[in-house]
Amino acid sequence: MGAIAPRCVTPGLPIRASGPGRDDDDARGPGNGPGVGTIVKTQVKTKKPSMYRVLLLNDDYTPMEFVVHVLERFFNKSREAATEIMLHVHHRGVGVCGVYTYEVAETKVTQTIDFARRHQHPLQCTMEKE
Repeated sequence: MGAIAPRCVTPGLPIRASGPGRDDDDARGPGNGPGVGTIVKTQVKTKKPSMYRVLLLNDDYTPMEFVVHVLERFFNKSREAATEIMLHVHHRGVGVCGVYTYEVAETKVTQTIDFARRHQHPLQCTMEKE
């Protein structure tokens, strides 16, 4: 006698008889009864998050040293890089502090404005989509 091939069974589902004599396949078609399913593989496509530039705006009242301190503290700039950005803002009216995802940019804008207000400076900071 030959060996009988094992039948693949899904755990928790009853084994159903098939073949001649089974008449419940007529409405659903063969192989579409309970316990039979289609495996669908979904592909998740991720895209890079949008990036936002954080900008400092020039004003005639905020001390230059305070702006340098803000750039060092909230944007992790070195003294030299912070001074360069501050001078750019001073001469051109606006300067980029960094480029971040939306949430990070929003947090940095809020931190900068709150810190400036606590120290009674009118420094403005904003963000724009890159």
